[in-house]
Amino acid sequence: MRNASMVLGIIAGLIGMIVGFFGYGYVAFIDHYGEIEGLAEQVDNAQFIQAASIIAPLLAITGGAMAHARALIGGILLLLSAAGMYFAFGFGVFTMFPVAFAAVAGILGLAAGKPDEPKAHF
Repeated sequence: MRNASMVLGIIAGLIGMIVGFFGYGYVAFIDHYGEIEGLAEQVDNAQFIQAASIIAPLLAITGGAMAHARALIGGILLLLSAAGMYFAFGFGVFTMFPVAFAAVAGILGLAAGKPDEPKAHF
């Protein structure tokens, strides 16, 4: 479970970085060039979007990296990352995978009580 949490967390963080680049860039673009009525308008909580664009993917990558050694702390960081991405960007076509991967990785991290043990399946 720790390995799955690690891999899913790092993938969630990498995809979350792409979403974060666009989220941060959109807010910065509108701040610099201004709004276009009916086409490109500034979001209500611009500072939250910009902060979550940086912090949420960072938490996912950090939680994924920690999941193998410290599964509890890694799982908590991954769940915080999933919540941050969800509240900042919502659940849509571009955010469903990073949010879902971070949430599943967080649950797996919390569920991993002992280190993975090699077991025969037959």
